Amino acid sequence: LGLGPGAQPVPGRWGTAVCVLTGASRGFGRSLARLLAPRLGEGSVLLLLARSAAPLAEMAAELRGGGTGLRVEYVAADLGCEQGLRRAAAALREVLPAAPPGRLLLVNNAGSLGDISKSFLDLTDPDEINSYFAFNVTSALCLTSTALQAFGRRPGSSRTVVNISSLCAVKPFKNWALYCSGKASRDMMFRVLALEEPDVRVLNYAPGPLDTDMQLLARTKTGDPEMRQYFQSLQESGQLIDCTVSAQKLVNLLEEDTFSSGAHVDFYDI
Repeated sequence: LGLGPGAQPVPGRWGTAVCVLTGASRGFGRSLARLLAPRLGEGSVLLLLARSAAPLAEMAAELRGGGTGLRVEYVAADLGCEQGLRRAAAALREVLPAAPPGRLLLVNNAGSLGDISKSFLDLTDPDEINSYFAFNVTSALCLTSTALQAFGRRPGSSRTVVNISSLCAVKPFKNWALYCSGKASRDMMFRVLALEEPDVRVLNYAPGPLDTDMQLLARTKTGDPEMRQYFQSLQESGQLIDCTVSAQKLVNLLEEDTFSSGAHVDFYDI
């Protein structure tokens, strides 16, 4: 079922599905939303979450114009604060039980770098650290458990959870203590989910070094000069990956559905 980047998907080939995507307003999330929408059959629901309302509304309007009978909803919420997380969870509880059976796909894409100008020894403020983990770890756990509960176990339905991971989940990078530990924590969290819920397909997908605002921060704000140079050289040598190319690889992985549940799969492994 894998499609090359230039191939056109068969409209609605995934049948009736409900898809939840966090961090959907820009970068990798936006590219992924554009690839998922045409694959969702008539009566399907796509729920987009991000912090910024205006780009979310724009993305929803674009995807609704596809003429596939897809219902596109969005919730603007800061998942790093309790109020925003509650608003997002409430939306899941409202949308998912009423969603058609068939398929649930949840993609945990929202994430942040943290202050990468700081070394390990600079990270002394518990509020800064706790707020980082609230957004990058706590919200992914709460939204995933809420979504799986709200959709429930339905005979003949499939449930898939994707965690957008990173090489940093398995390899330390100087000045990136928060990001690396957040990504490692999420990978392990979703491996536990795979173990506890064998009927849920779980994938940790590392999309590679993407050409995004986050990469711009990496090559300009990382405190360690060698690391900064490393990220600059990736850009200068054209090694950054276009978001759509990486998102297409993820879609192919989901369509082939041969990965081991809970596995960490890197863009370069495929």
